[in-house]
Amino acid sequence: MSDESVITSSQQSFDWPQLVADLIRLLRLRTTPIGMKLFESVEEMEKIPRLRRPTAIHATDQIVGQASRNGWTVGVTMDDLVGAQCGAVVGLHPRDEEWLSGKGMHGVWYGTLEDSSAHQHAMDTVEYGRYKALVVSPLVSGRLNPPDICLIYATPAQMILFINGLQWLGYKKLEWGCVGESACADSWGRALATGEPSLSIPCFAERRYGGVMEDELLMALPPKYLPGVIEGLERLSGNGLRYPIPTYSVSNDVRAGMGVSYGDR
Repeated sequence: MSDESVITSSQQSFDWPQLVADLIRLLRLRTTPIGMKLFESVEEMEKIPRLRRPTAIHATDQIVGQASRNGWTVGVTMDDLVGAQCGAVVGLHPRDEEWLSGKGMHGVWYGTLEDSSAHQHAMDTVEYGRYKALVVSPLVSGRLNPPDICLIYATPAQMILFINGLQWLGYKKLEWGCVGESACADSWGRALATGEPSLSIPCFAERRYGGVMEDELLMALPPKYLPGVIEGLERLSGNGLRYPIPTYSVSNDVRAGMGVSYGDR
């Protein structure tokens, strides 16, 4: 994560109840939008109100799921996580020689040690050494004030409209990758490391251990983007481009439907 992205977020204030209400109104989200924040000390993390600390060993996917599915505010250190794969993505464990070797993935997800190592090298992760703890919490609680990134789960139809809202002003082509298993590196790992919106197809572990539903995608992005997304969604809705997307029939004359949004263009 760059210092610049953290400073940018910390200089802004957000009306979290209103932002979340707008997202739910415009996209009918089923899953609680949450925030994620890294801390340089355990003491700093423990100042968060109503913080839960694990009593068992978890995957980061489970910690994220406890916030997004149960509405909890949960804080962890590396000692709470099941292994290096979880910790390295969020900067709590080094990308050391053992981790980069891919030994833990060889024969499980990849057929050769070379492929397993290539996967590890391809993952986007937070640089190790600065952070000691991580907290996830529902955005509406405002407890992270603000989070480093927001996590939005949505169906493909909801997600493309979210992206359309993101592109309403300041358009840029958005490009992401897919590392396969450990797809948390594509979402929260990449967003924390780059400060950029990052979309992922949640992996097996996220669905098995984190409660992610089989029709959900995940967008991770710094909170500074959310007001613009909502403005874009409002403008799109005014043009008849809104969720749910009504089916139009594959055989009707398309001009009547398109005329609602495009007029005589």
